[in-house]
Amino acid sequence: MDISPYTKDFSKNYLIEGKIPDICKTEKCIAGIDEAGRGPVLGPMVYGLCICPVSKKEDLKNMSFADSKTLNEQQRDDLMQELMKATDYGYLVHALSSRFISNSMLGRTKYNLNALSHDTAIGLVERAIQNGVQIDELYVDTVGDPTKYEQKLKNIWPDIDITVSKKADAKYPVVSAASICAKTVRDAFIFEWKKLNNAEAGSGYTSDPHTKTYLANNYDEVFGYPTFVRTSWATCSKLMDEKCITVSWPDEEDNAKQGKSSLQNYMKNTRQRYMYFNERCLSNAKNF
Repeated sequence: MDISPYTKDFSKNYLIEGKIPDICKTEKCIAGIDEAGRGPVLGPMVYGLCICPVSKKEDLKNMSFADSKTLNEQQRDDLMQELMKATDYGYLVHALSSRFISNSMLGRTKYNLNALSHDTAIGLVERAIQNGVQIDELYVDTVGDPTKYEQKLKNIWPDIDITVSKKADAKYPVVSAASICAKTVRDAFIFEWKKLNNAEAGSGYTSDPHTKTYLANNYDEVFGYPTFVRTSWATCSKLMDEKCITVSWPDEEDNAKQGKSSLQNYMKNTRQRYMYFNERCLSNAKNF
């Protein structure tokens, strides 16, 4: 898959929309959702949604889709090409950048990875429906408790037959196809980033020796890691604590201990009235 239009800025999120066939807008469809890159410390987390008319369900099954993790890179690329050439199937892919993931998890208002995953999956389904897709059945590879996640989705779309399951990518071909979409796009982002940065960074998983070496040697003592690295991961946090310059950011509690004022305290309605008004027994007029 050519993702060159999306590689100008790796710090951004990208929604990649494949062509939605007319048959998916006139016939009832099944849809599957899966992700790739939830665990790695490098690169985007990518969510894929595949759409197939109910009448073409067996044809999709015969294309021999399987969990992307059980296939090699060439097999995944070949299946993705078949999916892109097919006239009866559609797909959507949403790539969430490392920067976005880290900012979400480290922000003042925490946005954990499960909530982020759920919202991304929901966004893909909503986008497909906005594009006119008649989704009748939805199959999702779970994130967190499958029962709770399934109920959450049913509350949003009570008229859709929804199944959330562990290992859904190994059970349902439409989820396997979504897994292929997500994995091939993530692999393409990793490839392009390595090429542009001449980086030997391995697979992006912290268990990969090449990734470990990259993290150990590619940091700035002040600014930390490039935006392609998920700095919210414990591996990065530990390395930055050990190797980077420590920066202290006084918070409200520190200010209070030191007897200092703060903007938040200033904005609270706790200021005393000026002595001028107290000495003259002046008060606010309430009635005119």
